[in-house]
Amino acid sequence: MSLERLQGLERSAVMPTYKRLPVEFVRGEGALLWDDEGREYLDLLAGIAVDNAGHCHPDVVAAVTGQVSKLIHVSNLFYTQPGMELASRLSESSLGGLVFLCNSGAEANEAAIKLARRHKPGGNFVVLEGAFHGRTMGALSATPQPEKQAPFAPLVPGFSAVCADVTAITAAVNDETAAVLIEPIQGEGGIYPVPDDVLVAAREACDRHGALLIFDEVQTGAGRTGSLWAYQQTSVVPDAMTIAKGVGAGFPVGALITSASCPTSLVAGDHGSTFAGGPVTAAAALASLGVVAAEDLLTNVKVLGAKLMDGLAQLPGVERVRGRGLMIGADISGDAPAVVLAALQQEALVINATGPSTLRFVPPLVITKAQIDAALERLSRLPLA
Repeated sequence: MSLERLQGLERSAVMPTYKRLPVEFVRGEGALLWDDEGREYLDLLAGIAVDNAGHCHPDVVAAVTGQVSKLIHVSNLFYTQPGMELASRLSESSLGGLVFLCNSGAEANEAAIKLARRHKPGGNFVVLEGAFHGRTMGALSATPQPEKQAPFAPLVPGFSAVCADVTAITAAVNDETAAVLIEPIQGEGGIYPVPDDVLVAAREACDRHGALLIFDEVQTGAGRTGSLWAYQQTSVVPDAMTIAKGVGAGFPVGALITSASCPTSLVAGDHGSTFAGGPVTAAAALASLGVVAAEDLLTNVKVLGAKLMDGLAQLPGVERVRGRGLMIGADISGDAPAVVLAALQQEALVINATGPSTLRFVPPLVITKAQIDAALERLSRLPLA
């Protein structure tokens, strides 16, 4: 079907909530994509930090096709092996506690908000300025961005935002605080790592006042930063964490994971999801985790991330580069959305802008050194200044 036909269907049948770029992708492999005319693209977006194992990784394809031929769905009223194995794998690879499976990052954060309110009924929440935790009403209330919140007021009460500063976060947490919710690296906000001393201060403040410390690892998780989970590169262990995106290799997977010492759990009737932990999705997630948890791949993420950051910093028009592993933001003096379109159309390069002057690079973790070199060469021909 032609792109023009797809755009016509969108105009007639789809709510206009997305600003799509003018390309139809029909095939993917590793860090490469192909459009409907057979043009090859180098992907530095990975479906917005989702395709961490690469497009159509053979392990994922085999797991999905094997499972889909046997059982697709029965709901959480019954047991299925893939769902139970996924919960166990997520717990053992991270905080060691209990897992609530769901379908997305926003849903995971909604579960985290409920967990905190179960822990301290009526309690309040502290989040960081610039945070993004999702678009459902609870997660949106934890996302202090006026342009996103204003059209949907009134929001869920009890959320306050502070800057990523030791003094500010220490002062904000008190005996009425149910939880502090933090992205270790703010993704949609422009790839801003939260300083380690702020994470330590949040941990100490939560301990003093009996609040939960919750990390939103929806974008930082599943190997994105060079460890399976971003908190593992800090000295801070949260009481709970939320994950999604890169866990499912493109299938809708999310989870809330508690620590072994977390004093609170959701109980029967508190929360639920019809599709969560379904056998096909869980099979995909298990296979994807097998790929991204490999020690050599995680080492390569750090090496290639440093290479990409160094290369970006040397390009004319790039003013600042920051990030960790293969989660990188670059501020440019030019028009970032215009660069994204030029990259797609002129250089067959898929990138993303998180703001008017910030480019985001979150490629598949299986990207190669040669592909990083090719990406930097293509970027050098774009109007970054």
